[in-house]
Order: sequence, then structure tokens, then C-alpha cells
Amino acid sequence: MTDYDFDAKLAYSIVERTMKIIDFNINVMDARGRIIGSGDRERIGEIHEGALLALSQQRVVSIDDASMHTLHGVRPGLNLPLRLNNQIVGVIGLTGDPDGLLQFGELVCMTAEMMLEQAHLLQLLAQNSRLREELVLSMVRNDSYSATMQEWAQRLGVDLTLPRVAMVVELDSGQLGVSTAMSELQQLQSLLMETGKDDLMAIVSLTEMVVLKPAYLYAERWEPEEHKRRMTQLYQRLQQGSPLKVRLALGNFFPQEGGVVRSYHTAKTTISVGKQRMPDVHCFCYQDIKLPVLLDSLRDGWQAAELVSPLQRLKTNDGNGVFRKTLHTWFRHNQQAGETAKALFIHKNTLEYRLRRIAELTGLNLANFEDRFLLYVAAQLDQD
Repeated sequence: MTDYDFDAKLAYSIVERTMKIIDFNINVMDARGRIIGSGDRERIGEIHEGALLALSQQRVVSIDDASMHTLHGVRPGLNLPLRLNNQIVGVIGLTGDPDGLLQFGELVCMTAEMMLEQAHLLQLLAQNSRLREELVLSMVRNDSYSATMQEWAQRLGVDLTLPRVAMVVELDSGQLGVSTAMSELQQLQSLLMETGKDDLMAIVSLTEMVVLKPAYLYAERWEPEEHKRRMTQLYQRLQQGSPLKVRLALGNFFPQEGGVVRSYHTAKTTISVGKQRMPDVHCFCYQDIKLPVLLDSLRDGWQAAELVSPLQRLKTNDGNGVFRKTLHTWFRHNQQAGETAKALFIHKNTLEYRLRRIAELTGLNLANFEDRFLLYVAAQLDQD
């Protein structure tokens, strides 16, 4: 016998399926002889002594009217051991005249064992999937891989030496309940599994998944533009295959040890910063907003307060926001006066006047590179 945990739901499925084969009551007993599935619901939970005999003697036990009175909780019929991987895991009982049931017993037992094998295989696949997810979560939380993690990965067929880059997938579940949100995540996970056979993925929370994608696509070089293109294609495919609202963010690639953790953190920050700056965009790449992502860690510190202090002075004297708009446009056009004036629909002389006022109000010399850089950083931190 074995300690195999016979699921009651599976037992009911076996009863339902096998009772379609023969017009007799079917009982399914676990490895302790307890009835866990039956066409006669009143018998659920009873100990079946005929099943105990079949389990202990590892044989088919036939019960007739005479032997019925010597055993507790039994009726005439056949009790056949159920085997999984050559181990007895339970018993299936057919109620009726044992002589008339002999021709059906083997067929019913074979059907039940096939259902057991299928359920066990699905259970192993689900367990393997969970273990892979746990491994991925460990990969994005640990700077180095322990010997246990490496052994774990080897058993799952995961190559920890393969360079990978992290992509965060954020699901907008709105006000959905936990069960509905989890269902949407699982649907999203199924769609993602169809797109990258070498990807590793895990559900991080009710609104987030992480996907670890092989980083080397061509000649062992990191190609961010190619990954960005594929991410955009993936988003389009997800939109076609599902009504789910998602955002994707690709992190930076770090080839050294601990690179997966750093890549994951850059992807997380990229999606956070990207949503703040471009709320209507759904795909973000670290390479496109590198500086704002790098500066994000300063946002709540004293350093950020010091950096943005010149802009605070500017805001005090910029009620309609003209100077701030001018400054951001100037930086966006690489401080080119002609392009900036054109973008603002103003004359160059007007632009020069505004820039002089900005310098006066901030106390920074825009002709000085260091002052100009400080103001640029302040402008990056100021964009929410």
C-alpha cells in the first residue's frame, strides 16, 4: 500500500464514469478502506472491511451473501485493488452478485486506473509548474544561486547560466476580487507560455508577473532594440488573444552574477516611471527612459529635494507654467533654440527672454554646463 492522497473529487469522477459502463453501484475506497466515492451517497465515510481485505491481501475480494454477514459495512459484490505505478492506492467496489460482476470487474478497474494515471500526470505537471515558478521567484530575489537552487534548477531542466533579461507584465484588474484577478493572471500566463518556449515566468502578485527571457539573440550580443520589438509584438498578440488590460516593461541586461535581480528591479522601476510620465503608453523599455529610472531612487530622499529646489523657486514665479513648459521643451530639443522656438510657436527673441528669466529665477547660469545639467536633472525629477 501507499500514502497516496486519493482525492474525493477524483473518486466521484471514477464513480460517475464507471457507472455508465455497468448498471451497478460503484464504491471507491482510499488506501485506508474508507469509502470516498459512491453511487450511494449515504455510504460516504464508512469503513469497508471488504476493501481492507483487498488492500491487506492485495487481491480481488469477492463477497457473497454468506460472507456479507461476517464483515462490517459490506454488501455482496467485488472489490478490486486499484494500482498506480505498481502500488495499490485504493479499492474499487462493484455492488451486486459477484458471479455476474466478474465479466465487468476488470474493465471497470482498468478504466479507474487509467483515470488515476491521467490525474496523477496532471498533478505532476502542475507540481512541476509550481516548482518552476518558485525557482523564478528565487532567481529575482537572490543575488547569487545557492547549491540548493542549482540542484533544484537541474532537476527542473532550467539552465541558470543562460543570460536572461527581465520583463514585468502588469495586469490592470481594476476592482476585481482575488479569485477573478487570479483567474485573469492564469489566463495571461497561458497566453505568455504560447509565445516563448525558453521563457521562465512566475506570478509575483495579483497584478504582476515576471518573465525572464533569454538575452542573447544574435551572436551572443545583447540586442535591446530586438527585444523591444518583440515586446511590442507580444503586447499586440496579447491584445488580440484576450481583453485583458496589460502593461509591459523590459529591464536592463546585466551579464554578471546577480544580473537577473538587477534586471528585474530595473523593469519594475521602468514600468512605474513609465506610467507616471506616459500614462497612455503600454510598453516601456529601460533604454528609452534610462535617466528618469536611475533618478527614481532619489525621489524620496534629501538629494532630490536639493536638486529640485531651483525649480521650486521657478514655480513660485510661474503661475501659468510658461517658464516650466519652455524649460522642458528646450531640454527635449537638445537646447537648440530654433527647434525649441518652433515647437513653442514663439520667436527666438521671446525664447531668449524666457531663458534669461529662468536663469534669474533659479539662480543658475544656463551657459554653464554643470548648472545646466543640474537644472536638467531637476526637470527630470519634476516630471510626474
